[in-house]
Formats: sequence, structure tokens, C-alpha cells
Amino acid sequence: MAKSTRPRQLSGPDGTSVPVVALKHRDRWIVGALALAVFAWLLSTLATNPNIRWDKVAEYLFFPKIIDGIWVTLTVSVLATILGLVLGIVLAIMKLSLNPVLNWLSTLYIWFFRGTPVLVQLIFWYNLAFLFPRLVLQIPFTNIGMWWNTNDVMTGFNSALLGLGLNLAAYFAETVRAGIQAVDKGQTEAAYALGMTPVKRMRVIVLPQAMRIIIPPTGNEFISMLKTTSLVYVVAGNDLMTNASQIYKQNNLIMELLIVASLWYMAMTAIATFFQSKLEARYGAEAVRLVRRPGLVQRALLKRTPSQVAGPVPATLTADDSVKAGKDLS
Repeated sequence: MAKSTRPRQLSGPDGTSVPVVALKHRDRWIVGALALAVFAWLLSTLATNPNIRWDKVAEYLFFPKIIDGIWVTLTVSVLATILGLVLGIVLAIMKLSLNPVLNWLSTLYIWFFRGTPVLVQLIFWYNLAFLFPRLVLQIPFTNIGMWWNTNDVMTGFNSALLGLGLNLAAYFAETVRAGIQAVDKGQTEAAYALGMTPVKRMRVIVLPQAMRIIIPPTGNEFISMLKTTSLVYVVAGNDLMTNASQIYKQNNLIMELLIVASLWYMAMTAIATFFQSKLEARYGAEAVRLVRRPGLVQRALLKRTPSQVAGPVPATLTADDSVKAGKDLS
């Protein structure tokens, strides 16, 4: 059925009909047209700039060294995110602990790594040999152990992994702490009522429910990590930015290689954003259902038979049984 195009009618104070006319937002169209004009001007300026050799951009877009840098960037991003998440969970549990020493150490770690720039931390780990020329692992008060040359261990890749992972753990700790505290306290009390130890309560009851809140921000942190890996350039970690810089230092095609790197960063970010939106939609719906339905412990209690929860249920008395007991049923 076709939709009517006639304006709606409303009744005025005197009972007469007053037509309702849609408001025309001409200012929105003007602002939108101006924004499109500026965007088109910037795009045409880049596309027609004689100082940018677009043929070289196409040539180096799938250059083997660029592709190798992409794989290193993805590897560092994934491993650093996993390291940050695992360590962040440990730090969050320490901060929520009733032990004042663990709480203080966790707070100090978070303050230090959030308070110092990532670039400084990367350079620190890469130059760790100035502090410790050798990394020693031995049994205390004995000569039994082994050692490694710090320069052999702290390569550009390992320095990048440590610097980015340890820094990300400080931010994940706050995310995980918020997720744990969002779990209803009744879940914890019910777990204690079932005789669970604190470790088992955290592993079986709290963390599985908290992950529904923790996982969506993890996608955002991974997307941010993809771009933060460009800082690995200062420690020669063979990532995308490092390899692109090594190429343009040889052929002086600085802008062309920067455009190539930017295109690949945008492509990786777009793909990661797509999957991150799927995670948010999935776990966002789970969070809503978590509020509306009983938790894990409650569902476990509901599955138990009445005899396990409240003891044996007395059988219903029949009429004959009542007569025998001397009760009047009339």
C-alpha cells in the first residue's frame, strides 16, 4: 500500500485543522555540501600532486619486504595482546586481593607503566644490556644455573613484544578489574556457600562471567595495538613501518612508502574493526541476558533435585491415611 504524501492534520485551539509541515533543515545540507567540497579538494590535491609517484605506490604495495613487515606487525600485535591480557588478569586479581602487599604492588605496576610513554619503554628494553650485560638464571647461593648474552636475547622483536605487552597489561588490569566487579556479589556468596575455594570461585564462577564484559574492549585494544606497533621502528623490529623506512632510505621515495604503510595499516584496522563489532554485538547481547537470567551458581542450584536441596519431601496423605490418623475430612 502506497504511503500517503499529504501532510498530517492536527486540531488547533478553536477546533480547526492545522496542517503539519516537516521542518526543512537547509543548514544541514549546506554544512554537508561544504564538508564534501573540502574532502573532494583534499582528495584531488593528493591525487594530482606531481610530487607523489602513484606508480611507485602500486609497485611497492605488495613488495616482499612490505608483506614480511605486515606479518611481523600482526604477530607482535597478537602476542602482545595475549601477554597483556594474561598479565592484566593477574594484576586485576592482585588489586582486588585483601592482601595489602599484592594490592600495593599491582597499583605500583599500573601507575608506572601507564605513567611512562610506550616509546621510552621500548628503548629501555632494547638497551637493557647497559644495565645487565648478562641475563642469569641460577639457584640462589649456588653456582648452578645458566646465563645468556642480553644483546642476543633483547632483539628488536623481543623488545617490542615485552615493551608493548607489559604496557598493555597495565590498561587491561583496569578493564579486567571492572569486569570482575560487575559480576553480581550474589554469585560470590553462592560460591562460598557451595564450599568453593577463592581460586576455584574466581576460575569457575567469576572470570567466565566477567569475560563477557572484558572481551569487547579487548578488540579495541588490539586495534590500537596494530597502530602502536609503528613505534617498533625505533628498535628495528622488522615490522611494517621499519621495513618501509628501510626501503625509502635507499630510494628516497619517502611519501610513497609512507602511503603504502598507511594503506596497509588502514586495511588491517578495517578488518579488525569488523570482527570487533561482531564481538561487541555477541557479548553485548550476552551481558544483557546475564542480567536477566540466573547466574552460573544459581543455575547449578536449580538443577539439583528437591531432595538434595531441602531434604526428603513428605508424601501426600490420602483419605484413608487421614481416617486412620483420626482426622475428620468432612
